[in-house]
Order: sequence, then structure tokens, then C-alpha cells
Amino acid sequence: MQMPMMNTYFISHGSPTLAIEDLPARHFLLNWDKVLQQKPKAILVISGHWDTSVPTVNTVSRNSTIYDFYGFPQEMYELQYNAPGAPDLAKRVKELLINSGFKTVKEDAKRGLDHGAWVPLSLMYPNADIPVCQLSVQSKQSGEHHYKMGQALAPLKSEGVLIMGSGSATHNLRALAFNGKGPASWAQAFDNWLTESLVNGRHDEVNHFEEKAPCARMAHPYPDHFFPLHVALGAAGERAKAELIHNSWSHGTLSYSSYAFSTVQ
Repeated sequence: MQMPMMNTYFISHGSPTLAIEDLPARHFLLNWDKVLQQKPKAILVISGHWDTSVPTVNTVSRNSTIYDFYGFPQEMYELQYNAPGAPDLAKRVKELLINSGFKTVKEDAKRGLDHGAWVPLSLMYPNADIPVCQLSVQSKQSGEHHYKMGQALAPLKSEGVLIMGSGSATHNLRALAFNGKGPASWAQAFDNWLTESLVNGRHDEVNHFEEKAPCARMAHPYPDHFFPLHVALGAAGERAKAELIHNSWSHGTLSYSSYAFSTVQ
């Protein structure tokens, strides 16, 4: 029996301390049930913190919590999010990608969830009772490559699976302004362009953001945190309707802009 088609999402997760800091983005995720009332059967997370040469899925039966950060408060290393794994979903993801022309898709039987996955999920679904599968990005590929990955995964929307990209709308850690009073002009310009392009359905421009977006190299010196958006967007379809569901800033340059993508029949 086919389930109602689910929206796909891109969440800007910012700093790992989103898990404990009193930030607007944290409160947004704590109230996730107002965004998505339907409880997913399983969750597929594409995180900017798992970067591999080819698409890879984790096939664990129980996810461990990966502390892939250094020098943070001890409280961060005491948090755990040991959600069930989703090996059946991982196999399904692999099948869909291969059937869509991705020649090699690997499985990782040991990897748990990095903080790009568990930090937002711990706020969205704190009971950790929904099976989670993680899918890697390939930073040496392109936005179009990841958009096609998303297109391949589109059937999951009707199978009760929440497809969630987790990265950052802007991500230049060397340009953080800890005393910044407002967004830097270059960060604001990129963020505005992104929302306008998505809302107006200019997917091709988003797929080729390096050439089309203002201040693209400044906003994303490395594309790993942006490619999860392309997967979520591609999964929603060519006529996807985009909605900005949250916008806030920290450290002057770090945008928490997050989007919902609905499929238009």
C-alpha cells in the first residue's frame, strides 16, 4: 500500500553546538512536528560530513554516535543518538542508484551517524526510535551529480522515507565573525540568491551555483556542505516547489536557511 508522498528537506545544521546552544535554529528543529506531522517510516540523511569517492550507504543495525569534532564543551561528547540502523533502506538506496546509472555504490557496515546527521535528528526526533540510513556526498563531483542522485531516490518519498539533506546554506569556517552584528554582505548575497533561485524553480542555476551565484566561492570554498541540498532538491522532481522554512544566522556568516521541497504532479 502506497503511503502519502512526503516532502524532502534541506536543513542547515551549522555548528555542532546547535545541539546545546540557545539558537533560533535549535528551537526551529525542536518544533519539527509543526513542519512535518507525519512520522517517517525511516530517514535517509545525506550529510556534508561524510565525503567519499563514490556513493556509500551505512548498513548498520544500530547507529553509533560519531563525535567528529574537536575542542568543544565536554557536554557535547556525552550526547548520544543511537537510532536504529536501516539496512533494508540502505539496500533500496543502492538499488535505486545503480538502476539509475550510478555504476558503483558501496556499503559501510561499521559507520554510525556523524554530527551532520545526529545533531539535527536529536532535536527533530529526540526519542531516536526511527531507523536512520546515511548516504555520503562526493565533493569532487558536481551539483548536477548530486541532483541526479536525488532524482534516482525519488520513489522513496512514497515509501514512508524522509529524505533529508543536512549541510549549510553558507559554509566558510575561516570567515566566521564571532563579534559580527549581522550577516556579512557576501553571505547575505549568496543566501538571498539561493532562496530566490529555489523559490522560482531555477534548478539548473542551483546545480551550477559556482558560475551562477554571487560570492559562490566565498560562501562555499568546498562544496561538501552544499551538495546535500542538491540531493533533496532532485528527489522532489523537476517541478518541485521550494519553501524557505527557517532563516537565521550565527557568527556573521553562517546561514541556517532550511527548505522544504514538495513534488508538483
